[in-house]
Amino acid sequence: MPLQVRPGIMEIAAYVGGEAAIPGVERVIRLASNENPLGPSPRAVEAYRAVAEELHRYPDGGAVALREAIAQALKLDAARIVCGAGSDELISLLTRAYAGPGDEVLYSRHGFLMYPIAAKSVGATPVAAPERDMTSDVDALLAAVTEHTRLLFLANPNNPTGSCLPASEIERLHAGLPDSVLLVLDSAYAEYVERADYSDGSALVEKHDNVVMIRTFSKIHGLASLRLGWAYCPPAVADVLHRVRGPFNVAAPAQAAGVAAIGDGDHLEHSRRHNAAARTAFVEGLKRLNLRAEPSEGNFVLVRFGDAAAAAAHLKQEGILVRRMDAYGLPQHLRVTIGTDEEMARVLDALSRFEQ
Repeated sequence: MPLQVRPGIMEIAAYVGGEAAIPGVERVIRLASNENPLGPSPRAVEAYRAVAEELHRYPDGGAVALREAIAQALKLDAARIVCGAGSDELISLLTRAYAGPGDEVLYSRHGFLMYPIAAKSVGATPVAAPERDMTSDVDALLAAVTEHTRLLFLANPNNPTGSCLPASEIERLHAGLPDSVLLVLDSAYAEYVERADYSDGSALVEKHDNVVMIRTFSKIHGLASLRLGWAYCPPAVADVLHRVRGPFNVAAPAQAAGVAAIGDGDHLEHSRRHNAAARTAFVEGLKRLNLRAEPSEGNFVLVRFGDAAAAAAHLKQEGILVRRMDAYGLPQHLRVTIGTDEEMARVLDALSRFEQ
């Protein structure tokens, strides 16, 4: 008998990241992966280099210094923090721990692709609730809950739409869930949010036993290549994650850089201010070109085109990479990461020569 793959695995459409290179183009403007155009904190780079002579040593399996640094910076309980190799690993670990064959994993229609991928990888059924105006719909999510629902993943702000729910709606969502459903709030873009009614979900975690918040160092901290993320959990969930994660799942260089990055408030604030100003200027520039961008609280905007494929091809010819959204059910849109002022000016200039 040939090797048998677990049911559901071959149904997975493998995740494909944003393009990073164009053959024959030396200087590519990379706006496809929501990276920080300002790069990481210089302190994080220095900390990374400082551990170069210790690469033969295993990392701290408990990531104690990193958890304490996160807790101190954000006024959280270090004992509730679990670190992972990017938030992707934490999504996978939570799904593996709490769902399996016969179970359902719920998410919003245009939510992060890793949610259905993680569900299928453990034999669970992904369920997508419809959205309203490119925004997660609390009533639709609650209506989709069944006796088989085990996890509900909600990105807030959401990637790729950029939409964001206020804290009151997140609380209403949780209040309508059975205790048997784990609500996972993916706050990867929390640092970019400007609206006053937003909450990253940490307060809800501290009040309830079935809420987890996950975060990443890949976005505003500019450490995407190091794969570093963390979860804020109820004690029982933290205990479960520590049981199922690898014993040394976060590399020492990533831990060192993470400690330095979370402590560099100046770099974080500089990145936040740049993103807000550049995003506003870019959206205004799109309006002058009669292009519509969805309201965004992230470090990207979702732009609608008459022919998104042709627009992406045109930008690529200009040496600019953006993200096609077909896999998210948004074939008429492109997601454009907010880059440097020069890069965003280049995008607007290129689009001014694109005929819809």
